[in-house]
Amino acid sequence: MIKANTRLLTADQIDVAAQLLRDQRLVAFPTDTVYGLGILAFDGSTALKLYLAKERPPEKAIPILLADIGDLDQVAINIPPLAYRLMETFWPGALTIVVPKQPTVPFEVSTTHTVALRIPALDLARALLRLTGPLAVTSANRSAGPNPRTVSEVQAQLGGRIDAILDGGTTPGGVPSTVLDCTQPTPVILREGAWADRVRDFLRSAL
Repeated sequence: MIKANTRLLTADQIDVAAQLLRDQRLVAFPTDTVYGLGILAFDGSTALKLYLAKERPPEKAIPILLADIGDLDQVAINIPPLAYRLMETFWPGALTIVVPKQPTVPFEVSTTHTVALRIPALDLARALLRLTGPLAVTSANRSAGPNPRTVSEVQAQLGGRIDAILDGGTTPGGVPSTVLDCTQPTPVILREGAWADRVRDFLRSAL
């Protein structure tokens, strides 16, 4: 799985990062929580490369990041009203919401009928997403490795395994997003993450 040296890109090389993603390359970039490793959301063949680079079990779905809520229809269908309320309240931010997926989302990205979605609260990440469209993104680490907040931490785990890292400095959050399954009558927190208490407070008042 060793590649040539991983290319380091400055924030003003965002166009280069976008083109690499369009060319089916693996690119890490900062979000509001940790650095993520991304591919185009509808690129199933490159998803397999991502699993190999991270040594990630293939049955684990890859979340999808969006630039704006207007991108939802590209990746999701039959979104419950409560999920919309959560999106309006917590997006952009550190809440990932699981909803039914569009059939066009590749099996390699999600093997189930659902997809996990988020809009990150970081301008650089959203600017990249506006250039590429939805990206399937997971933390830029080896599977079960520490969550990276800096380029050097990404390089330590994935250097030589991915094509490029877009340098946005240290990520502001440092804790992965809370994951909430909204495909059930009562939403269930699947990962505590950064905003679990805030989400619980919201659900207590909404249900």
